[in-house]
Amino acid sequence: MADKKLVMLVDTKRCIGCNSCAVACKIENNLPKNIWWNRIMTVGGDNLDSPEGEYPNLKMHNITVACQHCENPACVKVCPVGATYKDPETGVVRQDYDKCIGCRMCMSACPYTGVRNFNWEEPAYHLDFAVGDADVAPHEKHTVEKCTFCWHRLAKGLQPACVEVCSARARHFGDANDPDSAVSAILRTRSHEQLLPDEGTDPNVYFLV
Repeated sequence: MADKKLVMLVDTKRCIGCNSCAVACKIENNLPKNIWWNRIMTVGGDNLDSPEGEYPNLKMHNITVACQHCENPACVKVCPVGATYKDPETGVVRQDYDKCIGCRMCMSACPYTGVRNFNWEEPAYHLDFAVGDADVAPHEKHTVEKCTFCWHRLAKGLQPACVEVCSARARHFGDANDPDSAVSAILRTRSHEQLLPDEGTDPNVYFLV
């Protein structure tokens, strides 16, 4: 068991679907073209940003989808070379690009569609210079990549970039193993859900409802 249980809480009552978290993630981690580690999805109608029901009885909310950093990650079990692993100190599910052989077994095993990306070619960028934090690991051809909970920022005692930029204050991050932490207090007092709980992965991303 990890020393810590770092969790992300997303308040679906506060999230306004502004995509700031997704953009901050892309810039902070210098993500290549067409690669997004964090996506905002509309729970409502058939189209993006559309509600369900008939006026005036409409309802809609947003959820952000990224790696769930599961307590029991399916991806770790199937990786043949240990490139996908669970950090013993924090519980964060990490990816070692140097070990990754591009077999994509982790992508097949993960029940959360679209949270991992595979670089088929040498990563290409919109700009001719790197953006974001200089400590972000370089992206490589024929490797799988995903949300890291901004591992490079955690190492400096900082919050993930998506948490820092959320204008609606819909995101909370911290150690759920610490009973005195803010996230522990919120989980004790707010109703919450996990994605695909029947898969048995026990995600460390919780959606407050």
